[in-house]
Amino acid sequence: MTNIVDAAWHKVLTTYGEPSRPGEPPLLKPFAKLVRVAHAEPLLRQLHPWTGMWELHFSRCTEMNYTWDIPYIGTLRDGRYYIEGPSRNSPRIAETDSAQAAVAMVVDRLPPGCGPAFIGNAGELAAQEKARDSRNLGGIEDGS
Repeated sequence: MTNIVDAAWHKVLTTYGEPSRPGEPPLLKPFAKLVRVAHAEPLLRQLHPWTGMWELHFSRCTEMNYTWDIPYIGTLRDGRYYIEGPSRNSPRIAETDSAQAAVAMVVDRLPPGCGPAFIGNAGELAAQEKARDSRNLGGIEDGS
């Protein structure tokens, strides 16, 4: 895990991980629980977290533009959770009462070899993966 990922998780935890703040929005308590449960999961903790619209997203890279190949979790007004993705065009995967169940659904759908987060943006990560795949294919074709 990188210091960049640790710092991002620290920011998410300190911003949203405490459920009892004066004048808190109604979604803060379930979102705070979600953040803490997701952070406790080692496979997610090695990814770069980011938030928006009461959703917790996970990226395989540390800089914007982030990757959109991992499902994300959002909170519903009734305190439940939804799992969608990996993109905004994907259908809803499920809804659940449990932050633990929501996190487990994301972990079950992680791409192969996911993590730790790449230091850079999605384009740089894609270029690195393409170069790695070309080297691997080259070795096979050369008989190496």
